[in-house]
Parts: sequence; structure tokens; C-alpha cells
Amino acid sequence: MIAQNGEGTAVEALQQSALRKTAYRLVPLLTLAYVFNYLDRTCIGFAALTMNRDIGLSATQFGLGSGMFFWTYCLFEIPSNLALRRVGARVWIARIMITWGLVSAGTALITGSTSFFAVRLLLGLAEAGFFPGVAYFLSAWFPQQQRTRMLAWFLLAIPVSSLIGGPICGTLLQLDGVLGLAGWKWLFIAVSLPCVVLGVLTLYLLADRPQEASWLTRAEADALDALLAGETRERPRSRFWDAVTDSRVLILALIQFGFTLSSYGIGIWLPLIFKGYQVSNLANGFLSAVPYVFASVGMMLWAFRVDRKGGRITNLAVTCLLGALGLGGAVFADSVNVSLIAVTVALVGITAARGIFWALPARFLTGVGAAGGLAFINSIGTLGGFAGPFLMGALKDATGSFVAGLLAMACVMLAATALSVSLRAVMTQE
Repeated sequence: MIAQNGEGTAVEALQQSALRKTAYRLVPLLTLAYVFNYLDRTCIGFAALTMNRDIGLSATQFGLGSGMFFWTYCLFEIPSNLALRRVGARVWIARIMITWGLVSAGTALITGSTSFFAVRLLLGLAEAGFFPGVAYFLSAWFPQQQRTRMLAWFLLAIPVSSLIGGPICGTLLQLDGVLGLAGWKWLFIAVSLPCVVLGVLTLYLLADRPQEASWLTRAEADALDALLAGETRERPRSRFWDAVTDSRVLILALIQFGFTLSSYGIGIWLPLIFKGYQVSNLANGFLSAVPYVFASVGMMLWAFRVDRKGGRITNLAVTCLLGALGLGGAVFADSVNVSLIAVTVALVGITAARGIFWALPARFLTGVGAAGGLAFINSIGTLGGFAGPFLMGALKDATGSFVAGLLAMACVMLAATALSVSLRAVMTQE
């Protein structure tokens, strides 16, 4: 018995060493890539401060074009993730990063609504599969008890990109006229080309499985393989069709639709919401960063708590409700300070919900079912990325203010809260 205990301790030490090395190797690079990925989505709102006037875009056209990105993104999400499983995550994720960097930089060449729509559709095609591919990749490397934290570190890129994106975008807009280029053109060039470099690094620094990882010893790779193979799942789904027709997958897709709609509806229009309070472009950049400071901290603290205490479904419902309350509060804002507080509360809830959410599908999806199921959830859910900006733009044009759009998003988050509670009926292991 003593020998067995000693052997178990040694294996556990190898597993912890392998997980620690893997976390340091994979997570920082992928998180940095996602930061630049989201910078592109953040900067479109700041570019609108001058771009819309320069190329003649109405609020509805801008909202439509911003959201058209998600048409092709969602359409090619599942094929992209199935291709990733076939050719390997390392090669496919690198391909995605390089192509999206080049296309995003090409936004500097647009001259009107037609070219704006075209480049947004092409960008969605280039980026399709990145998030579900990384979610699938990380779920294949980390066990359930660490998955929420690892995914939260990766998802930290979203609020961080908005945190640093505001000041960066506000500053880059000041380059207006340098070398004959408008400030919004410098914006797209500066935040897009680093993605190409990161894509090349990804090709050389990642590995598809523990046995191919240069940073692990053979013993560590074997121990990590054994740990991941020993995981138990609740009513697992390993086939594509079984996964995409599972009631748990369908509910999760609708929940993600809700918080994605609200996240993009706020994120893309936030600079224009604050602009209504007569702040300068530079001040706008710093103001827009404030909610994401709190959202970043809130997401990480919530993720660590959930990994320690459990209760993922309950916490998902609570965070969605917090998002709804914040958006509802923003409806009644009568000053930039009140608006800032309400938006901050909303984004803390929405961002924390995202970190908790993506640990749930891996509890029952495996193999091809995981590749297809994660992509299906993200493709349906990410339609909210189109609906949110378009809804805000259309309601702004129809009513002359952002109040109706904020109220609509609050109602959507209440629906996401109810759907989160309903997960208790189909996922019994809390």
C-alpha cells in the first residue's frame, strides 16, 4: 500500500508538472492572439467616429456591415472546426490567424458601403473557427477541474482587448493625415498586421497532443495522456449528429446567442454612446476602457471561484442576470458617469458568464462530437454578434437614441438567465 501511495504521488506530480508547463506554453500565446482578434472588433466602433463620415455610411449601414462579418463567420464555423480536427489544431489555427490579419488590414482600402460590406464578409470567412478551435484545443489539453480557469485566461483577451483597445484606438485616430492616410486607416493597419506574426509563431510553438510536445518529458506526456483519458462525462456525445441535436447543445447555443448579442451590441456602439455626452475622441477611448478593467477582474475571480466551489450552472444564471440588470440601468442613465457605472455592471456579468459558459460543453462532448458541437454552439450563438450591432443601429435610427436598443438587450439577457436555469433539468452533475 505504501508503494502504491508513493507511485500515485509520483504520477500526480508528473501530471501537475505537465499541466503547469502546458499552461505556460499554450495559454499566453493563444490569449495574445485573441487580444488582437478582438482588437479588430473593438476598433471598428472607434473607426466609425470618423470613417462613417469619410465614406458616407449611415448608422444602419454601419450596424449592418459590422454584423455581416458574422454571416460568413457562422456559416463556415462548423466546416472550419472539422477541418481543424482533420489537419491538426496547430496548422489550422495558424492559418486562421494569418489570413484574418491580412484581410483585416485590408479594411484600410474601403471606399464606401459596398467595399465595407465585402471586406466584412471576407473577414468572417477568414476568422471562422478560431474560437471554437481554441476551445476544442484547450479542452483536449486540460482536465475538467482546470478547464474553467484555462478558458477564462484565454477569454480574458476579450475584456483586455477592449481595455487597451480604447486608449490605443483613440491614440491611433490622432495619426489622421500622416503619410496621407486617415486615422481610421492607420487603426486597421496597426491592429491587424501583428496577427500575421503571431500566426507564424503559433505554427512553430504549439503541438497537437502531449506526445508531440517538445516542452514535456516522455513521462510527463504519458501522465497527462492518462489523466485526460480517465475523465468521465455525463451522457457523452462523440458523433457529430448526436452532438448538434442534443438538447444541452441547443440550450447552450441560445444562451450564448443572448450574451454575445449584448456584448457586441454594447462593445461596438459604446464609443458612440459615450460620444453622445460630448466627450472628445481621446477621452472616449479611456472612458470606454474603464468597464473592461472591472470585467477582466470579475471574470477571473468568478472563474477561480467556480473551479474551487463548483455550481457552474447556478453561477451562469447569476452572471446573466447581472448583465440584464446593468443594461436595464443604462436605460435610465442621464449622465456619462451613470452610463459608465451601468455599462460596467453589465459587462462584468456578461464577461463572467462567458468564462463559466465554455467549460460546460466539454462535460459531455468528445471527439468529432466536440469539434462539431462546439462549432455549432458558437455559430448559432455568434449570430448574436450580427444581431446586436444591427439591432442597436436600427433602433437608433428609428428612435434617435440608444434607449430602445439597451432595453432590448436587457430583455435578451433576462431570457438567457431563464435558459441558464433550465440547464438544471438536462445537466444533473453540478
